[in-house]
Amino acid sequence: MFVNERPVSVAPGARVRDAVEQLDHDLAELVGRGAAYVTDGVGRPVDAGDPVGEGGAIFRVVVSARQGAPRLSKELLRRWPKAELHVHLDGCLRPRTMLELARVQGIRLPADTPEGLAQALSVKHAKNLEEYLTKYEITLSVMQTAAALERVAYEFVLDAAADGVRYVEVRYSPLLHRPALTLGQAIEAPLAGIKRGEAETGTKVGVIVCGIRTRSPAESLELARAAAEYRTAGVVAFDLAGAERGFPARDHAQAFAYAVQHGMACTCHAGEGDGPESIHQALHACGARRIGHGTRLGEDAALLEYVVEHRVPLEMCLTSNLHTHTVPSLAEHPFKRYLDRGAVVTLNTDGRLVDGVSLTDEYFLAHTVGGLAQEDLARVVLNACESAFLPEFEKVALVSRVQSELEAL
Repeated sequence: MFVNERPVSVAPGARVRDAVEQLDHDLAELVGRGAAYVTDGVGRPVDAGDPVGEGGAIFRVVVSARQGAPRLSKELLRRWPKAELHVHLDGCLRPRTMLELARVQGIRLPADTPEGLAQALSVKHAKNLEEYLTKYEITLSVMQTAAALERVAYEFVLDAAADGVRYVEVRYSPLLHRPALTLGQAIEAPLAGIKRGEAETGTKVGVIVCGIRTRSPAESLELARAAAEYRTAGVVAFDLAGAERGFPARDHAQAFAYAVQHGMACTCHAGEGDGPESIHQALHACGARRIGHGTRLGEDAALLEYVVEHRVPLEMCLTSNLHTHTVPSLAEHPFKRYLDRGAVVTLNTDGRLVDGVSLTDEYFLAHTVGGLAQEDLARVVLNACESAFLPEFEKVALVSRVQSELEAL
């Protein structure tokens, strides 16, 4: 490892605090007291309790001159009850599971160890959204059987629960599992895995079915029809995902209309790979009740005012937006600006494996880089609960439960 540009050696499985201690005991004490903090090689704060990762990792210890309220630790934030509204199932596989599925199915992956595969699937160096999305072709390659889909969904619920998530809406596109599976099979398999995970953990899960912008509107309509048949079995909403620029949401308006007419809520990816006009279309041509990402909303003051006034929730993803170059840095992400303006913002991971983050990580970044205080973070947690696509009585129960747990902490 390198700490403050000096090489140190630590044992496998060591934590960041161990590397700092190896360099300088007094500096480690400052970190322990909150009088100093640690960043990675590009300046992003890391928790001292995190594993150091691979050899060659770079850390810097910054002694803080500010004497304010102590920062929340990542471990405490992991214990916080949370809700997540924007996460892709095909971006959240366990690397070890991928390797096992690949062996059974005779599929070649870009690495043959869990650590190597996680690194190969990382989107940290993607040049844009389109390149970011190519990583999903790799995860999808091992998800073309009902058994694989069920297992991935089951493990997703276990991993979410371990991260303190009480309610999560996970999305994916059954279209991407044809012709290996019918749309019905591609919907029933993850629902079965989710049901098992819910029973074991107590974490509640809703499924969002995604149309794909680059596919034909006729396929989106076919998918909306198939999804509506499972509205009482766990499918809660319809979405449109995929490359945004050049593929307008309005072309798929008929699918959204069908979903709404048959009792499903609608959200839509918009304002990530394209500008505010894309958000306009999602809201006004497609009837979306929430916006996936919405990062570029602030480029249109009138639209921002509309979103604030009508309390349209934003499903925002800090790390993912950095990886897709939607924002130049985490410090410049508009998340806090929208929150301060009165928008209903929520925090989400987008893809736990490909983006290399947990929901706890996102809250920690919002706290340490974004400047959100404890009360701000609690507001964001409750925003997610209040924005869930749940029947009103279930939503009230979720908000009450999470609020009580937060107060207890």
